[in-house]
Amino acid sequence: MTVDGKPVDAITRDSLRRAYSMVLQDTWLFSGTIYDNIAYAKPDATRDEVEAAAKAAKIHHYIMSLPEGYDTVITDDGANISKGQKQLLTIARAMLVDARMLILDEATSNVDTRTEVQIQQAMRRLMRDKTCFVVAHRLSTIRNADLILVVRDGNVVERGTHKELMQKGGFYRELYDAQFA
Repeated sequence: MTVDGKPVDAITRDSLRRAYSMVLQDTWLFSGTIYDNIAYAKPDATRDEVEAAAKAAKIHHYIMSLPEGYDTVITDDGANISKGQKQLLTIARAMLVDARMLILDEATSNVDTRTEVQIQQAMRRLMRDKTCFVVAHRLSTIRNADLILVVRDGNVVERGTHKELMQKGGFYRELYDAQFA
């Protein structure tokens, strides 16, 4: 097994950690400014880089509407911003790193439909030209994946593209029809 063409056992923990970024269902923020929370992924990031990541994540406009903009202080649990805004901040953080691998774990599960559309647009941009592992119950998140593995009771029961799985008419089709019918 290799990562970026190097054998896994030859990769240090630090270099492996820099090879991927994550956007998880449970976002984590810390007390500090919005700028610091995004730049955490890349401590030497410039202001322009942080703002570019926020723009790509579709959160820049919101940030600029705040009285202190990027210097607005948020609490460690992010209680002063919405779940969708937290998610977009973590997407901006992941975009700033620009790692070659991406893990998305239920990244839209806690947000409303309108915010989900914004997050999905940002995630599509984030996922471009990367190896992505996406865990999702909302099938709209994975519809364009190159390969979908359908897990039921801890076992992979189907695999294929969205189109192939829909044509099979199996468990994936049942899930899809239940969500969108």
